Amino acid sequence: MKVANHSWKQEDAMSRQPGLSEWIDLVSTHMPHLSVPQARVLALWSYGIALTRSCGRLTVATFLALLMRQKVATVEQRLYEWCCPAAHKAGGKRQTVDVTTCFMPLLGWVVALWASTQMALALDATSLGARFVVLTVSVVYRGCAIPVAWTVLPANQPGAWRREWLRMLRQVRPAIPPDWTVVVLADRGLWARWLFRRMVKLGWHPLLRINQSAKFRPAGQSRWYWLRELVRDVNQCWCSRGTAFVSAECRLDCTLVAWWGEGYTEPWFLLTDLAPEGCDAAWYGLRGWCEQGLKCFKRGGWQWQ
Repeated sequence: MKVANHSWKQEDAMSRQPGLSEWIDLVSTHMPHLSVPQARVLALWSYGIALTRSCGRLTVATFLALLMRQKVATVEQRLYEWCCPAAHKAGGKRQTVDVTTCFMPLLGWVVALWASTQMALALDATSLGARFVVLTVSVVYRGCAIPVAWTVLPANQPGAWRREWLRMLRQVRPAIPPDWTVVVLADRGLWARWLFRRMVKLGWHPLLRINQSAKFRPAGQSRWYWLRELVRDVNQCWCSRGTAFVSAECRLDCTLVAWWGEGYTEPWFLLTDLAPEGCDAAWYGLRGWCEQGLKCFKRGGWQWQ
């Protein structure tokens, strides 16, 4: 009876806070795969982070405790246990929260609020010193980015990313309607032919930047050009179907979009499956929004350092 009474008191305290109560209902609606307790604590975490602008557990717990008139230690323990494996939680029915199961519902939530049928995703890898690297799939929006899938890996492990990227793309794909136009952006460090082909297979349109040390053969021509031969001056653009990369194991039929914008030290060279008349190099500028997003989540919010 004590446990049941304690649970009733928690829910009653939440119900007296309209904003928090509505947010708990919203999180539960968009994350139906979570259990009721899991969704409730996720809502507490996110509500507290948003209003305190901090992800510190004690800061969030103190805010929520004052809001719900509960003990700080009690709220902090609930927040702590939400992040722990089941074996480290009190109680026999506690479960580990598998964050990967949240990726598709999270993107589905974004899609439900989206105002058009066009969307840009950005792939990026960011490091935390020499300890970790975080791979993220983000929706770019209004100068920032919303991470919808991520993987944290040990740093300095070459060749360990391919399986993770393919898994994350596969996990989020069902959340986007098949008739939507989706452009996927990635910088030079992530270029791979297998990644390009997987995006096309998913029905999306890659717009991937490559190094200028490659060669390209325009359709209908026999000569291979160094990319830097195609765009020599600032404000110059170039676009054509053709074949990228001389080496047989790297060769790719695609569209090359090149542009040297004013204020940049070198041109952008981008590969896509879109027709030359159906793409614009300026779209790649959206990828920079994920940098602002990472800034907010690292030093601006999560304080990774």
